[in-house]
Amino acid sequence: MKVVLFCGGQGTRLRDYSETIPKPMVNVGFRPILWNIMKYYAHFGHNDFILALGYKADVIKNYFISYNETLSNDFVYSEGGKQIELLNSDIADWKITFVDTGIQSNIGMRLMRLREYLEGEEMFLANYADGLTDMHLPNMIEHFVQKPDKVASFMTYQPTASFHIVQAEDNGDVSAIEPISYANLWLNTGYFIFRKNIFDYINYGEELVVEPFHRLIEKKLLVTYHHTGFWQQMDTFRDKMILDELQDKGNPPWQVWG
Repeated sequence: MKVVLFCGGQGTRLRDYSETIPKPMVNVGFRPILWNIMKYYAHFGHNDFILALGYKADVIKNYFISYNETLSNDFVYSEGGKQIELLNSDIADWKITFVDTGIQSNIGMRLMRLREYLEGEEMFLANYADGLTDMHLPNMIEHFVQKPDKVASFMTYQPTASFHIVQAEDNGDVSAIEPISYANLWLNTGYFIFRKNIFDYINYGEELVVEPFHRLIEKKLLVTYHHTGFWQQMDTFRDKMILDELQDKGNPPWQVWG
């Protein structure tokens, strides 16, 4: 299946980095988070990518045009650098389509602008390109395949942060307080599977998970896949520090290809 990656956002909450590079190009270790996500999908055999570009699209294009395989692969260096023999490769079997989907476009608009590149695809994968996981992707795909009447599926994750959910009356009297993990709340992680008729439910200008998803919900065409393993978004500088720390410790959980 083809993989759509939404790479056009400005990442305003990562402003220290996104002033010069787009959010998907912020490094986790020595490679951008975008690369880590693509490596994840390629590990499961999905290596035909469509990048929905917008903010600082040139940075993403130039990264791949000038891609340096030696950073993450073993190689033999000889003749003073005139000869470099790669012993393995990251992206030799990747196909990447770069599409400008607009600076101000939301996710729904970006997806609509990719419709022509998804002709002939019965199903396709999509991702916000800002979170990493160890989810076994084939299990999620099989869960969706077994529900042929559904149009879309997305991975959800139960928050584990040390926040508390509070219920209170209008006058401020607290009626309940409990850890967020007890509240049976699940987050949209931005890992999607769509059937081709998803486009029948999106109108121009609509945000994907607002109007289109509500139409799917009304018709019982939307399903979720609960994941209880590892997932971590990179939405803030603190999130990046969490991922960097896991990378530095070795064997980061999202590197299922390791």
